[in-house]
Amino acid sequence: MLTLGIKNEKTITVTADLLATHVGSGSVDVFATPAMISCMEDVSKALVEELLEEGRTTVGIQVNVSHIAATPEGMKVTISSELVSISENGKILTFRVEAFDEAEKIGEGTHQRAIISKERFEQKAKAKLG
Repeated sequence: MLTLGIKNEKTITVTADLLATHVGSGSVDVFATPAMISCMEDVSKALVEELLEEGRTTVGIQVNVSHIAATPEGMKVTISSELVSISENGKILTFRVEAFDEAEKIGEGTHQRAIISKERFEQKAKAKLG
């Protein structure tokens, strides 16, 4: 059962494939903003995934984060997520997300995910092919 206040966190090491120069989001060898956001989404998804009915999953629908400090390759980053809101219809989940490297907070914000039927969602997407 989904309950407000549940939390999850994950620690990663910033590797070359997570740098802004590698993902194409910048020209500096630091942890890329898109990589940070991806980690925030992943931690949020994992937080609720096992609590959903069979056949259900979540998809990201909104990200509102600030990347406030740079992190070099080789440093550890801990990403946390807390479920802070469930919409009245029970389908939209809002998470507070944060990221810290070994020295300081590097990112913070909110992330929303929608609960969907995986099969129906995939069928609808594939129908676009004709």
